[in-house]
Amino acid sequence: MDITIGFSDDYTQLLSPELEKRLETIYNDMKSKTAFGSDYLGWLNWPSSISQELLEEIKTTANHIRSTSDVLIVIGIGGSYLGSKAVIEALSIPFEKNDSLEVIFAGHSVNGSYLKKLLKYIDGKEVTVNVISKSGTTTEPAIAFRFLRQYMENRYGSSAASRIIVTTDQEKGALRSLAIEQGYKRFVVPNDIGGRYSVFTAVGLLPIAAAGFNIIELIAGAKKAEEQFGHFDMHNNPAIQYAVLRKRLHDNGYIIEIMASFEERLKYLQEWWKQLFGESEGKNKKGIFPSSVQYSTDLHSLGQYIQDGQRNLFETFLMVKNIDEDLTILESNNNGDELNYLSGLSLHAFNKVCHEATANAHLDGGVPHITITIDQIDEMHIGHLLYFYMMACAYSAYLLEINPFDQPGVEAYKTNIFKMLKKPVY
Repeated sequence: MDITIGFSDDYTQLLSPELEKRLETIYNDMKSKTAFGSDYLGWLNWPSSISQELLEEIKTTANHIRSTSDVLIVIGIGGSYLGSKAVIEALSIPFEKNDSLEVIFAGHSVNGSYLKKLLKYIDGKEVTVNVISKSGTTTEPAIAFRFLRQYMENRYGSSAASRIIVTTDQEKGALRSLAIEQGYKRFVVPNDIGGRYSVFTAVGLLPIAAAGFNIIELIAGAKKAEEQFGHFDMHNNPAIQYAVLRKRLHDNGYIIEIMASFEERLKYLQEWWKQLFGESEGKNKKGIFPSSVQYSTDLHSLGQYIQDGQRNLFETFLMVKNIDEDLTILESNNNGDELNYLSGLSLHAFNKVCHEATANAHLDGGVPHITITIDQIDEMHIGHLLYFYMMACAYSAYLLEINPFDQPGVEAYKTNIFKMLKKPVY
């Protein structure tokens, strides 16, 4: 299992003794947990330190949900849902219905039509709810939970409590207090792991396990990444290499990064990546704006801008070496579509050619590119990839002298909402 990095220039030309010293300081500060935001560095060794007891408890709970429910509704926003959504979508087979359990997400927006249709959809189905919030007062999930809690109590009466699971703070918060009062099953959001780094905690693992995927393999992949990327080597550590490339491009005016994928299943992994880097780096008027495209679809839309628009962006391709299912283009007798020259070519092979052709065309148009390649899409490799991005994001933010783990700007819009809606105290 490996992650490889390709770059449109000579990586070694970016290195210097000063950069090596800076990176080694970042490494030592993270290792000793004296870096900016060190209170939230618990994710660093979480894959290797997560207890077998917790994993077994999550698996047992997930199996119970699968045996008693048709639907699991996961209520959360940001890191409280994007990690599990990314993994579930990546591992799910398109058009293949999971007869055991359907995982549905709520609380990630305030949309009355969505929530009303959701409540109608689950009528006649057996339902479990997993509400995820460290405080229990985050507006969007709290609104959704108010409706869904009422629904569960109206439908299931006194047994509703056995169908509501809470993932929240260990020591404080409105949701923790409610869970104790009502007797809900509880899992903990670790105090030293922030939301966008929480996919390997119960926040992500319970929905992923309930969806039927192997969380032991997912953690094993993350643990392998912890071992691989947890050492200091700016020449051979892909997490450090990716951070160095981003910093060099940032300093040269490339302030937009576009993650491009040819795999539809990785769409929500791209969404998770956007939150991870956007919320971690976008501070103090610094940072690279993360965006994403699906190819070859977006080559017929945003591809025009990428090729010929402003030269303030670079492209990062996320490629998969091997896929589990594919098709080969057949030869046609009349060749009316003029595709016989592709006969015998697999669609995955076509996308590999499309990647190379696109990268070269965009480079000719003035767009630098990075290529990140993983072997395949499964629990082990996805766990490995997610941890890689976490580590790279920390290095990348620290190179910009930014705390990767706070999000002060997120509060600005909330304050305005609370003032406009006349929330007490505001």
